[in-house]
Amino acid sequence: MTDGFKGQVAIVTGAGGGLGREHALALAARGVKVVVNDLGGARDGSGASQSAAEAVVAEIVSAGGEAMASGASVTDFEAVSRMVAETMERWGRIDILVNNAGILRDKSFAKMELDDFRLVVDVHLMGAVNCTKAVWEIMRSQNYGRIVMTTSSSGLFGNFGQSNYGAAKMALVGLMQTLSIEGAKNDIRVNCLAPTAYTRMTEDLGLPLDALEARLVTPGLVHLVSPDAPTRCILTAGGGGFERAYVTLTQGDFIVGDDAAEQVAARFDKISDREEEIIPEMGAAQAMIELGKAQKAHGGS
Repeated sequence: MTDGFKGQVAIVTGAGGGLGREHALALAARGVKVVVNDLGGARDGSGASQSAAEAVVAEIVSAGGEAMASGASVTDFEAVSRMVAETMERWGRIDILVNNAGILRDKSFAKMELDDFRLVVDVHLMGAVNCTKAVWEIMRSQNYGRIVMTTSSSGLFGNFGQSNYGAAKMALVGLMQTLSIEGAKNDIRVNCLAPTAYTRMTEDLGLPLDALEARLVTPGLVHLVSPDAPTRCILTAGGGGFERAYVTLTQGDFIVGDDAAEQVAARFDKISDREEEIIPEMGAAQAMIELGKAQKAHGGS
């Protein structure tokens, strides 16, 4: 796997510490030139300093690798575009983008201010959109690209007090699903990583530090950005455990008529039956299943 990475260039956002730092170090150890991007703010997004990114760059350089620091905010498309332009000027290509930057502003939905909801969505979702948009045409022209969105179990399955974070993280799954389809013809593979790790972002959750070190997640990231990477994968990882999450669709049932609402309630178990569920290749699969049931009900083939 190391040989496949040599000569490649990666941008890793939120790489001044925690998961992003581990990702950047692991890629650099495989010969990847790394842009270590980090605004250097607090966990809630306040403040800014480039010192964290510069410290990671120093680690990479001292180990014989190549890296450059960037303090661009992922919420600022112009700043992100400048970072991408500087990367191209220095190294001439961008092969990998790891969208890892994030903040937390946790509260129950009843107590949450809308500004806190918007900011978390802006950093996690629009931050990934900004960075991806800035590299997309470069990867298309290269006919090669690997992009990872950092999602979360809070988005996939929900978590009390994280409606803003969960909404943003599940939105990244939807972004990944579509971009993986649009990028396929240019070998741009897009995946999601849902990590469980003890970092600054999770220090209040009481997670066991030794069992959930950030470095134990990174092998999954390395695979998702490798030349042999899958695409449209939601990989979950933590503590040395690796799993996959899926968005699935049941076969359901066909229900029409004046009492359709009552029949939906009465036959909800059949609608929910997962025995023949599928993993759709694209959104049109839902319509195809529904049209198929309608045609069958009307005597069609």
